[in-house]
Amino acid sequence: MESVLPPEEYIEQAYFFHHFRERLRMNLPTQEILDRIDEELLSTTRLPMAIQFLGTELKHTGVLSSGMKRLSHYFTAFQGFVFECAENPKMRFTFETALLILEREAEYRSKNVTVQGLFVYHLESLSRNRLGYDAGMAAMAKDPYYDSSWRDYIGMVRHEIGLVETADLIYLRSNLYVQEQQRRDPEYVPPLQPLFGDKEGKIARANHGRDPLFLFAALQRQLGYPEVPRPRPRDDTSSKIEEMKKRIHELETRIHLVESEVKGQVDLSKFGKPELMQEDDEA
Repeated sequence: MESVLPPEEYIEQAYFFHHFRERLRMNLPTQEILDRIDEELLSTTRLPMAIQFLGTELKHTGVLSSGMKRLSHYFTAFQGFVFECAENPKMRFTFETALLILEREAEYRSKNVTVQGLFVYHLESLSRNRLGYDAGMAAMAKDPYYDSSWRDYIGMVRHEIGLVETADLIYLRSNLYVQEQQRRDPEYVPPLQPLFGDKEGKIARANHGRDPLFLFAALQRQLGYPEVPRPRPRDDTSSKIEEMKKRIHELETRIHLVESEVKGQVDLSKFGKPELMQEDDEA
């Protein structure tokens, strides 16, 4: 069963995710990083033992997410889900981005974390990186920061997102919405407990009909919610080679067309007939 950890655990987690990411960028093997980094961490926390377990799990299974799931009393289900997405070869989600998401989340948890800010951060992480709302929000709901009211709300959002605007999902559960209804009807009693404050409600109402990413950005600016890292375009050698091949092929086609035109040998039938000419032929 997951439990809320003390701040020092999240401080060490943020350090771990940051330096894990930095050393991967230096092309160090994952197993080598895990074998050494636990010595740098505060020994009074449980993270060094957790990392040792992850290293053993990596040797046996080849992945880290399974180890995080087995350590459900320490790592959250959402952390394991993010790692699982990064290890899925079918998803365009890099391990570097996954580690940065978890680093910023751990930093936020170690300071003045609010349940509203954590919810918005989790939701934007799923949205911006296209990780999937169904499995992602199921993992979110297991976080010990969310009480039963929040878990019920997450379950509702899980089924309604995409059908109802994200801004409305926040505004309708804000204290601002309740106040506005009570101005119209003093006897109005909300059927469900408001989960967001006046400020979240105002920002959500102002972003009605707009891209949800604008809503998330406004909440970050106005309320100090943590910023979700944006996915970076692929920058590996193979993708660059493929792009160069495409451009070379396009250039060869253009050169061949110019040479044929100079020689008077352009075959327009290869390019099909424009729609206007096709209509004339039919007439």
